[in-house]
Amino acid sequence: MSETASKALGAPAASPDAGRWKALVFIALAQLMVVLDATIVNIALPSAQQDLGISDGNRQWVVTAYALAFGGLLLFGGRIADLWGRKKAFVVGLGGFAVASALGGAATNEAMMFGARALQGVFGALLAPAALSLLAVMFTDAKERAKAFGIYGAIAGGGGAVGLILGGFLTEYLDWRWTFFVNIPFAIVAAAGAYFVIREPEGGRNRSPLDIPGVVLSTLGLVALVYGFTRAESEGWSDSVTIGMFVASAVLLATFVVVESRVKAPLLPLRVITERNRGGVYLSLGLAIIAMFGLFLFLTYYLQIVKGYSPVKTGFAFLPMIVGMITGSTQIGTRLMTRVAPRLLMGPGFLVAALGMLLLTRLEIGSSYTALLLPAMLLLGLGMGTAFMPAMSLSTQGVEPRDAGVASAMVNTSQQVGGAIGTALLNTIAASATTAYVADHIAGATSRSQQQLVQLEAMVEGYTSAIWFAVGILVVAAAIALTFVNAGRPGSTPVTGSGSGEGVADEVPVPVVAH
Repeated sequence: MSETASKALGAPAASPDAGRWKALVFIALAQLMVVLDATIVNIALPSAQQDLGISDGNRQWVVTAYALAFGGLLLFGGRIADLWGRKKAFVVGLGGFAVASALGGAATNEAMMFGARALQGVFGALLAPAALSLLAVMFTDAKERAKAFGIYGAIAGGGGAVGLILGGFLTEYLDWRWTFFVNIPFAIVAAAGAYFVIREPEGGRNRSPLDIPGVVLSTLGLVALVYGFTRAESEGWSDSVTIGMFVASAVLLATFVVVESRVKAPLLPLRVITERNRGGVYLSLGLAIIAMFGLFLFLTYYLQIVKGYSPVKTGFAFLPMIVGMITGSTQIGTRLMTRVAPRLLMGPGFLVAALGMLLLTRLEIGSSYTALLLPAMLLLGLGMGTAFMPAMSLSTQGVEPRDAGVASAMVNTSQQVGGAIGTALLNTIAASATTAYVADHIAGATSRSQQQLVQLEAMVEGYTSAIWFAVGILVVAAAIALTFVNAGRPGSTPVTGSGSGEGVADEVPVPVVAH
């Protein structure tokens, strides 16, 4: 291990910064803002579309512009955080996100809205990896790290559901523009707090020259991948542009890997992703997000269209999932993380979530919220919260301080790409099942009311068909976590390196990543 890295990792453990817990409050607040934004805008979309005269064909760009910029620039944002310093990247990211949110709230036409959303994505891609990497370098004691990542994991997992509640309130009682303006006080408080409270450990920056070919290849490759899945949802998997995007993405990302293996100062050092524990976390977390994002969408539609819930009531219907996530993350995950190996939390956690998802395959038009949806959401939340916390922590363990930003960016990338895949893949499955059900049953419906009933039954049939796939995806995520992740209990053995032979940490008192 390099002397610089040793000092950077060792110093905080010996004399931890007194303000680290205060810093956690502002880091968590910023993370909540970013996660909220992923779902809060969805609730406001119908109202914003009507006010700004956005066509049905273009409305997807309110979501897509953000997803493309955020997903495409995450690795670059993580590297900038390593170069500038995480505190500076964090504060700049917050400031830019606030300005972009103000532009979105003040939008007078669709072009201004799409531009504001893309700008939010750009600064979100700087902010998100900076936030996670700050935790990684500030909390190195095993027990403290467990608590800090428990809080962070609960926010990362439950923030999306909170966004549904807040989005419903703001849209129903104020105006859709407040779903953007609400970010401004979040950002100002978090940035001011971070500026005065956060003390980033010395010696953790990566001052190597920026890998421009890596930046271009990774950004274009990830943008093509996210756009391919987004387009597949609206235009179909056989669409020529969809196929072209997937082919282009495969070529660009393969070239990126080759370039990264040869350049002296890579954007994404392959040692970050080839270490089996981190690789297992990125893969299993991405799969779990695929299942979760699809479910958020289906349950929102089911509750509002099939059950007739208002936006606010729909948001509150997700509360059991939030409670489950917070409990799983801060109580189960945090308490057990320093006692058992991470895979024994991640694997069972994903399986408990799969059990909750399995209950939802029994959805019908007249299903009881109390008897079916409530227990299913509690299980989903408990399972995901329990699994998310060790996954978030493990994703940056054993990483040299100079790589903390890009390692954190990989977590966000797996989540962002997973969200794009989940929405497109599960939506396609649901739509196919719905169409098939209507074709088989519509002939027997003679009256208008019977036809409407068939349409609703077909929607629910589509949702349950897609949820079966989500169950399978969560089981695969559990299998990957149990197979790939072989790290010992935090603090049980010395940290081992990332497999490259470079930057191996010997007997450093931080949570373990053992082979």
